[in-house]
Amino acid sequence: MTNSTPVSASTPQTLGFLLLDNFTLISLASAIEPLRMANQLAGRELYRWYTLSLDGAPVRASDGLQVTPDAATNMPLALDMVIVCGGIGPSRSVQREHIAWLQGQARQSRRLGAVCTGSWALARAGLLDGYETSIHWECLAAMQEAFPRVALTTRLFSIDRDRATASGGTAPLDMMLNLIGRDHGRELSAGISEMFIYDRVRGEQDQQRVPLKHVLGTTQPKLLEIVALMEANLEEPIGLDELAHYVDVSRRQLERLFQKYLHCSPSRYYLKLRLTRARQLLKQTPMSIIEVASACGFVSTPHFSKCYREYFGIPPRDERLGIGSRAPAAEPLHTKALAGISPSDGADAPVSSAVLALAQAQGEPTYASVPL
Repeated sequence: MTNSTPVSASTPQTLGFLLLDNFTLISLASAIEPLRMANQLAGRELYRWYTLSLDGAPVRASDGLQVTPDAATNMPLALDMVIVCGGIGPSRSVQREHIAWLQGQARQSRRLGAVCTGSWALARAGLLDGYETSIHWECLAAMQEAFPRVALTTRLFSIDRDRATASGGTAPLDMMLNLIGRDHGRELSAGISEMFIYDRVRGEQDQQRVPLKHVLGTTQPKLLEIVALMEANLEEPIGLDELAHYVDVSRRQLERLFQKYLHCSPSRYYLKLRLTRARQLLKQTPMSIIEVASACGFVSTPHFSKCYREYFGIPPRDERLGIGSRAPAAEPLHTKALAGISPSDGADAPVSSAVLALAQAQGEPTYASVPL
């Protein structure tokens, strides 16, 4: 971990969102909207942002909509962070000019990030070697093969030193809320979550639900059938001998399948499914711990608490209260002093749309509602 500097109270952080062809619009919106709301709730410009393309020409999203960027990559923007927005076919969308520009940003000590499949571009540029990295589950296998030095994870998002990467969909929203919370406090990130009617801000330990069919393909129908039976019987777990009988394999074959393809025993995998379900119920429902234990097939609350603590590192009660985590303490992100030409200089640089959004928000009841 590197040393960090507190975020400046007066200078907004400036982010550039590099749009790749066929980027996913939902991931871009999930990353930018929290910044807009942070400014609105704070009543001042904490963040400004620009959308970018290589030549400033419109970029088509995966849903067919075109976005006209604020600037080309060769324009004089003093950025604190660059986030690559990917989508369909990242291996085809990433060009040599993207790689060269990203490498130049890294040489200027910019923080770097990616959403959806944007991590592919950073990996192609050699900027994720040794970093924990998240990417949409569809790209996990291909990226692992193409970039073995990248520490890929199935987490929704990863914040590792000066890199921040998120998988697709709404996961960038969680990543940005966590970054904003580090910069300006949990009250602000919680306020943004409330404004977006977002029930829970997911953390770094939350995982993507990667379909097992994607991991195994269609080569192991017996294993897929067994896992489906496990998932359908969490409240009343089925014994391993009975599971083996249902799919017409021996107990020994069953154990070999799990060890070979899922790298654990069947009982361990079953326990993982039950505990993952329990974590969802603790975080997302008002069910009591006793009710959660029963719903996930545990015969007693003490046994449930013991298993939960061993697997997640904290007891169920602390999970419910949001206390503690196995994840290492994260460093607050720092802002480098804006250098060179900035939009406020009146120089030949575009005006950030954050300024217009903040001006429009001044009539909102929530304007400046969260003190910093």
